[in-house]
Amino acid sequence: MLQLNEVFDNKVKWMLKDKKKTIGAWLQIGSPFTSEIFAKAGFDWLMIDMEHGPGDIMTLISQLQAMSKYGTVPLVRAPWNDFVAIKKILDAGVYGILVPYVNNKKEAEAAVAACRYPTMGVRGVAPSPRAGGFGMNSANYLENANNEIMVMVAIETPEAVENIEEIVQVENLDGIFIGPMDLATSMGSFCNPNSQEVKEAISKVEKAVLKTDKFLGTVAGNIEQATVLYEKGYSFVVTMSDSTTLGKLAINTVKQFREQYSSR
Repeated sequence: MLQLNEVFDNKVKWMLKDKKKTIGAWLQIGSPFTSEIFAKAGFDWLMIDMEHGPGDIMTLISQLQAMSKYGTVPLVRAPWNDFVAIKKILDAGVYGILVPYVNNKKEAEAAVAACRYPTMGVRGVAPSPRAGGFGMNSANYLENANNEIMVMVAIETPEAVENIEEIVQVENLDGIFIGPMDLATSMGSFCNPNSQEVKEAISKVEKAVLKTDKFLGTVAGNIEQATVLYEKGYSFVVTMSDSTTLGKLAINTVKQFREQYSSR
């Protein structure tokens, strides 16, 4: 939530507009504790997952409150391209939305409209929610929200890849996020984004996005993989998660212990 006299300014959006590299992570387990830990670590942005994560609006607000002391920008992957769900998420005080499973220009336009107040979109106007400071400084938010809210859509199907040239032409769409696992699986390569066909599809999306003013985003398994993506022109990369990264660390820790003390 904005401070009493603070004007809404989404620093990450403008970094991405300038094609600057940013680093972020998933928040997938709905915990204000991991949200606070990751925010304190200094990520540029954190993506709270409301598509696959267990959280609801109240969980989201508790995560945002935990992050609010730090300079990390809060983003959310919406559960669906639904303007009612997106409205509630934005009213909670989120700075940007990732809309999943967008397949064509019309769906991309709907995603953008859901994040914009009329006459640019269909988002309902209310000064009373958390985003508007519970009415205490609503003008500082409301008058700037259309310009500062960041909107990105996920490319996850062959149809979306086929329509990418039209999708990237959508006005006020800020970025394109490639979902490699969903894309691979929808193309018949179950959880295998390294198949040749999928790599060619990803390359097609990359080329279409990088020649526009949209930013390009995706997910990496670690910072080493992210570095390769940054060098290709990506500027928005998920580098770790409060779920899978913790799981990998736990497995490796137990493995090292058992190897060192095999005869305990």
